[in-house]
Amino acid sequence: MRRRVETTGALDRAEARLRAALEIAGASILAALFGVVMVAVLRRYLLGGGFVWSDELATWLFLALVAVGAPLAVTGPLAMRLDVVVKLLPAGGRRVAGLLAEAIAFQGAFVLAMGGASVAMLVGGSSTVLGLPEWLRFAGFAGAGGLTALLLFLHIRRERTLADALGALALGLGLYALTRLHCDVTVTPSLVATLFAGAGLLLGAPLPAALLAGVSITAPLGGLMPEPAIVQTAVGGVGKFLLLAIPFFLLAGEMLTAGGLAERLIRFAATLVGHWRAGLAQTALVSSALFSGASGSSIANAAFGAKVMAPTLVARGYPPANAAAIVAGVSILDNIIPPSIAFLILASATNLSVGSLLVGGFVAGAVLTLALAIGIHLSVRGVVDAAPKASAAERGRALIGALPAIGLGVVIVVGIRFGVVTVTEASALAVAYAIAACLALRSLGVRGVAAALRKAAGESAAIGLLIGASAPFAFLLAVDQVSAQMAELVTAFGAGPLAVTLLANLVLLIAGLFLDIGAAILLLAPLLLPVAAAAGLDPIQFGVVLVVNLMIHGLTPPLGILVYVVSGIMGVPASAVFRAVLPLLGVLLAALMVLSLGMAAWPALAPWAKALF
Repeated sequence: MRRRVETTGALDRAEARLRAALEIAGASILAALFGVVMVAVLRRYLLGGGFVWSDELATWLFLALVAVGAPLAVTGPLAMRLDVVVKLLPAGGRRVAGLLAEAIAFQGAFVLAMGGASVAMLVGGSSTVLGLPEWLRFAGFAGAGGLTALLLFLHIRRERTLADALGALALGLGLYALTRLHCDVTVTPSLVATLFAGAGLLLGAPLPAALLAGVSITAPLGGLMPEPAIVQTAVGGVGKFLLLAIPFFLLAGEMLTAGGLAERLIRFAATLVGHWRAGLAQTALVSSALFSGASGSSIANAAFGAKVMAPTLVARGYPPANAAAIVAGVSILDNIIPPSIAFLILASATNLSVGSLLVGGFVAGAVLTLALAIGIHLSVRGVVDAAPKASAAERGRALIGALPAIGLGVVIVVGIRFGVVTVTEASALAVAYAIAACLALRSLGVRGVAAALRKAAGESAAIGLLIGASAPFAFLLAVDQVSAQMAELVTAFGAGPLAVTLLANLVLLIAGLFLDIGAAILLLAPLLLPVAAAAGLDPIQFGVVLVVNLMIHGLTPPLGILVYVVSGIMGVPASAVFRAVLPLLGVLLAALMVLSLGMAAWPALAPWAKALF
C-alpha cells in the first residue's frame, strides 16, 4: 500500500513537472517570437529595411510554439471537449464514453507522432532563407504527439484510475492499428471522417484529436490522406505568417487585463451609461465593446467579465444566472469588433483582406452593440442599479484614465486599415504598447508578464493546433467536392442574393450548434464563400456575416463556450444561464437578420448609394 502511494505521488509530480516545463518552454518561445518580429519591425521603420530571415524564423518559432503547447491543449482546459451529451448518460455509460473519448485522443496523438516521424525521415532539403533542415518542423510535431500521449496517460490515471488509463491506451492503439489496414470498400472519405470525428466530439474527445483521428480512419478505405500527408498538411496549415498575429493579440489582451487597464475601461463606461436603466448591465456592454479593441478574444473577455463585472452585478440585485447571461452575451463583441481572432482565422482560410474584414467588423459590432443595449433594456426587470449621472469633469477624468487601453485599439485598426503596418506587425506593436503602458502606470511586474506569456502561449497553441488539425479535414472535403454539393444545397431554392443569404445563414446556424467557431470557419468558409460570390454577394460582407452567425453560437447549447466559461467561473449551472440568455440571443438573431438583409440588398444598390457607405 505504501509503495502504491509513493508511486502515485511520483507520477503526480512527474506530470506537474512536465506541464510546468511545457508552459515555460511555450512562454519562452512566445517571448523569442515577439523579439524577432519586433526587431524586424523597428529595423524596417527606423533603417528603411527589415531582415531577410525574420519572417521565416518567426514562422518556425510559431510552429515550435504549437508543437510545445499541443500536449497541454489536448489534456488541459483548452481541449475543446463537448461533454453535454455525455452528462446525460448513466454512470456506467459515462465511463464507457470517457474511455472511448480518450482512446480517440490517443489515436490523434499517435497520428501526430508516427506521421511526423515518417515525414521527418522522408523529407529532404533546407528552408529557403535560414537553411534549416526541413525535417525539423515535422520532428517537432512527432515529439508533440509522443508527449501528448504521455501526458494524456498521466492525466487519465490521475483523474480516474490506472486501469482506465491502460484501457484507453489499449483502445487507442487498436484504433490506430485499424488505420494501418486496407479494405476494398468504396465509400466517401470525407463522410467517414465527418461521422467518426462527430462521434468523437459527442463522446467528449478533444476537437483537434477528433479531427485528426477522423481523417486517419479513412486511410484503409481508399482515402488520400495517409499519416505523413496528414501531418504535412497540418504543418502547412499552421505555418502561415499571418497567424502570428494570434499569439500577439492574445498576449496584449492578457497584459492589459493583468495590468488593470481593463478596469479603467469599466470606470469610463460607467460614466457614460451608468445612469441609464439597468445601468450596470449597460456598463458591462460598453466596457466589453471598448475592451474588444484591445483583446480580440471573446473567451478572454468572458473570463474577465465573470471575475470582475459579474460579482458586482449580483451584489446590485441581479440574479446570478442573469448576471452570467449578461456577461456571456456582451462577450461575443470581442470576436466582432477589431482586432478579432475570428477574422484572422477567416483571412487565413480564404485569403480575404484582413483590413477590409476589420472595417466590416466595426459596422457589425455597432449593430450588435445597439441590439444588445435594446435587449438589456427590455429584459432587465426588478433591479434598480442606476447610478447618479456623471458630470463632464468626471467623464473627462475617466476618459483620461482609459485612454491607454482605448488608444491600443485605435492604433491597431488605423495602422492596418491604412497600410501603415501589416496585421502581424500591428499585433507585435500591440504587445509593445501594452508593455509600455503597464510599465508607465507601474501596474504590471515581471511575474505578471511571465503569467501573461504562459497563458497566451497556451491559448495560441490550442488555436494553432485546431487550425492544423482542420487543414487535412478541409483537404478531404475539397477532394470529395463537398463545396459543389454545398452550393447545390444552398442554391436549392434559388441562386439570387437573398435566397443564398437566407440558406447560407440556415446552414451556418445548424452547423454552429455542433462545431467550435474556429473549426466552423476553417471548414465552412472555403465552401460557402464561392457560392456567395457566384450569387453576387460581396465576399467581405459575407465573411463578416459568417463570423457574426457563428459567434452567436457561443451562447447556444450544446457547445455554448461563452456560457460554459462564465458559468464555470461563477459556479452557476450552465442550464440556468442558457435560459437566462434567451432574450439577448433573440436580439442578436434579429441583428444578424438586419446585417444579412443589408448584404443581400447591397448588389442592387446604385453606385452613388454604395459610395455613401
